[in-house]
Amino acid sequence: MDALFADCRRWLRSAVLPVVGPALLVVLSSGCSVKGYALKATADALSSTGGGYGTEDDPMLVRQAAPFGLKTMETLAESLPEHRQIRLALASGFVQYAYAFVNQDADRLSDKDIDQGKQVLLRARRLYLRGRNYALDALELSHPGFRKALLSGKQEESRAALLRLSKEDVPYLYWAGAGWALAIGTAKDDPNLFGDFPLVGQVMERALGLDESFDEGAIHEFFVSFDASRPEDQGGGPVSSKKHLDIAQKQGQGRKLGSLVSYAEGVLQAQQKKAEFVKLLQQVVATDVLSEDPSWKKQRLSNIIAQERARWLLSKLSDLFVD
Repeated sequence: MDALFADCRRWLRSAVLPVVGPALLVVLSSGCSVKGYALKATADALSSTGGGYGTEDDPMLVRQAAPFGLKTMETLAESLPEHRQIRLALASGFVQYAYAFVNQDADRLSDKDIDQGKQVLLRARRLYLRGRNYALDALELSHPGFRKALLSGKQEESRAALLRLSKEDVPYLYWAGAGWALAIGTAKDDPNLFGDFPLVGQVMERALGLDESFDEGAIHEFFVSFDASRPEDQGGGPVSSKKHLDIAQKQGQGRKLGSLVSYAEGVLQAQQKKAEFVKLLQQVVATDVLSEDPSWKKQRLSNIIAQERARWLLSKLSDLFVD
């Protein structure tokens, strides 16, 4: 028995203690079943906090810390093949990390070196798809056969698979769709992936139908960019994008700046409305994102990243507009 406890202690030190601390040692008296208990407890804790980065005011700190957290969760996910929540945390984590840091790097690097920018963009694509796949894996756990039906290439099967889902599946649908769409945005050289564009629309439209106010307008924020990219005869266009922007801003009470930047890039730049583009992005930059108001604070990191992109876009006006 002493040897059994010693084995458990070694496992805890190497795999769990760096994540959740020494408090878990108190359960050693229950024997080596502690390994399974600790794994699930750790996965539950990490899944519920999502990394705790939303209120952070230092993007570089998050950039350096996030990869360790993601790899830790991947290790846990491998040992917990039925744990949906940790797959949701991985989906959101990889998609957000790829967008906030890797994709932004690629865009800026492309201004100086197109080939290097493409390589970094390819990395972003892989991370987006990694996040999407974790979300699809989680949906497969609760709805066996879902993934095969969704990816069958047959519209009726895909639609039927989506109709099986319920409101509790919306977070998984959202991160699957968001990662997928962002990957497609990097895939001008990949016609197979680009061909998934209509299917992503179906995924997110199903999520919208199930819970249109999810995460204070997050799905409407998605459609600000998505509808700016699809033609009017397919349900998109600038009017639809603006409608979703207005709803997103209302549901988010004006505290989420990302959709404003998306509208400026997707619609105002495309329409070459320079004055409106500049005014909107200057509004984003001028916003006090460091407010200690709790409702502002929880959006702090994403708003800082939106401001950084707005400043970068404002520095490129001569490249983005013909006059």
